[in-house]
Amino acid sequence: MTSSESSTRLPYCGSRYQAIRRKSREVAIGNLSIGGNNPVRVQSMTTTNTQDIDATVAQTLALAEAGCEIVRITAPNKKAAQALGDISRKVRAAKCAVPLVADIHFLPSAAMEAALHVEKVRINPGNYADKKKFAVREYSDSAYAEEIDRLYEAFSPIVLLCQKLGRAMRIGTNHGSLSDRIMNRYGDTPLGMVESALEFIRIAENHGYRDICLSMKASNPKVMIEAYRLAVARMDEEGMDYPLHLGVTEAGDGEDARVKSAIGIGSLLNDGLGDTIRVSLTEDPIYEIPVARDLADKAMALWGQNQTHLNEESDSIDPYSFQRRVSKDTKLGADCRIGSDIVPAVVVKTHRPLSDTTGIIEDVCRTQTTLRESLIEGIQLTLESPEDLSFYKLLHEALHSVVPAFFLSLGQGIDLSELEIFDWPEGLSGTTLVQSFAAEDAYYAVALLQFCQKKDFNLAIDCTTAALENEIGPIFQSVDQSNLLLSSSGVTTSEQHALGQARSLLHSAAKYLPGVPFWIRNTANNTIQPKEYFSDRLLESSIYSGALLCDGIGDLISIETEPTLEKATTLAYNILQGARARISKTEFVACPSCGRTLFDLQSVTQTIRARTGHLKGVTVAIMGCIVNGPGEMADADFGYVGGAPGKINLYVGKECVQYNVPSEEALERLVELIRSQGKWIDPPE
Repeated sequence: MTSSESSTRLPYCGSRYQAIRRKSREVAIGNLSIGGNNPVRVQSMTTTNTQDIDATVAQTLALAEAGCEIVRITAPNKKAAQALGDISRKVRAAKCAVPLVADIHFLPSAAMEAALHVEKVRINPGNYADKKKFAVREYSDSAYAEEIDRLYEAFSPIVLLCQKLGRAMRIGTNHGSLSDRIMNRYGDTPLGMVESALEFIRIAENHGYRDICLSMKASNPKVMIEAYRLAVARMDEEGMDYPLHLGVTEAGDGEDARVKSAIGIGSLLNDGLGDTIRVSLTEDPIYEIPVARDLADKAMALWGQNQTHLNEESDSIDPYSFQRRVSKDTKLGADCRIGSDIVPAVVVKTHRPLSDTTGIIEDVCRTQTTLRESLIEGIQLTLESPEDLSFYKLLHEALHSVVPAFFLSLGQGIDLSELEIFDWPEGLSGTTLVQSFAAEDAYYAVALLQFCQKKDFNLAIDCTTAALENEIGPIFQSVDQSNLLLSSSGVTTSEQHALGQARSLLHSAAKYLPGVPFWIRNTANNTIQPKEYFSDRLLESSIYSGALLCDGIGDLISIETEPTLEKATTLAYNILQGARARISKTEFVACPSCGRTLFDLQSVTQTIRARTGHLKGVTVAIMGCIVNGPGEMADADFGYVGGAPGKINLYVGKECVQYNVPSEEALERLVELIRSQGKWIDPPE
């Protein structure tokens, strides 16, 4: 069964227009429960050597103090699993009841030992009873059945032990560690991730064991989102209701990691999916907690809103397979086009009045000079009165060689009559007028569009679904739409959140405005819980924009909540990169560190970023150990993986080309490897 076949049978959520929480079974982890009606739980993972008991206890207590509700600790071997006993006793002696989870890869013996000491065991189905050799083999049905029988024998003991001791279990699939058996039958796909987990769940259910939660992690948010959606649809098909643990694995560090995590986790929470979350950062794990807490709180706020059942149709998106929405090739300016297969453009809004022409010019020129590779492609200005039109002429004359497109938002103090009497000079093409319309404004919208066509301008209309369907859409069906854009700036209704409004608007646009490019506008109106600090605005913009981009929606994007042009531009490009919609710099896939890590991931990641961060379009994976390395690097161009203490293995794609490189030589060897593959360029001065 393919992903698209699943999508025609079962929905993956209660609504794509409202945030209706998925009903899942309640699973107890010690004295804490996930799923059911429980709040979204926040968890993290220790980065210490598990056999350093005191260090692991100290970090566990620090995480719990910071608000972490579940702490995971790696158990790479039986000795580490045995150490969990002392760790658990010391944590409880400190009057800390936080549930502990053993992270198991490869060794059933470590799992059996760990289950004696902790409240939950995480099993990776890709490597618990399998070895990953990237072997190519065609499995007959009988041979595949024999493999499942082998899994049954290998997995049943830990299931029975957890059942006996009252332990919970996470079946945690990673995109980077699918078994050869799964890879050969399903490929490196979201469907393969789901089937890998379901094989293990069916074995557990055969023993009557259901204290399970499920995860589908990937470093690519689009893959992760599709996998979770498909997992829910497939579970529904088989009568399963297991809670979900959400996370984007190997997200990296800094702003990029927070953006990717918010895109993946936030998109699913908006759809009502998720019962516990972890934000994986290549930083001290204490910094994961506030990010995860904000995401969880936003979800609970959305889910707590009064919901009215909508008789909604499909929104024309296949949620199980990424396809970019088809839109028309549209000219915004002399050197800027959008639509078709062109990457989304970046528009930024100045919050200065147009009368401050000097300030606007300085802001734009400084941003363009500073960012270099991430340039402003459209500047958004607000026309508050007819007098502002004269200031616009001055700005256009000063900036048209620096910024190709200009977006003029029409305030309440200016209307069509004043635009018509203004003495517009020649050479102002590249101008887009921006106006919000209610249903009763439909004829005015047509008149404004016709004015734009005379001037060789574009018109961006911002409206609700109801306005489009009731008045605007039917009227616009009979006019030339070649210079039209559509946007939703968060004019929400009582029934729909901002993301749902944008989705429903696009569904209606397929009938009335087919192929009209869509502008993703991040405004204060479409935030869930707006706060003043930057990291929250980052999460809000990443959730809204990322969810749309991962659905294949969006031809241009603006972050209008940021006070400075530089920050608005940087964040827009980071969101596009995080959603894999536009690559403008080096992509780093870096694991968050744990007790298996063979080098200091934080410092090494920063060192590699400083040396290779200028390689636009190149993906570098930095892995502390081999557990997910080769698989998670399937999308990476190059890999830097801990092979042994003080030794690094270097990869091209998923092929190891240099083994046991001394760590002090590894960075230079990586640079030479990139150079040998023709992907190195010297950094700018």
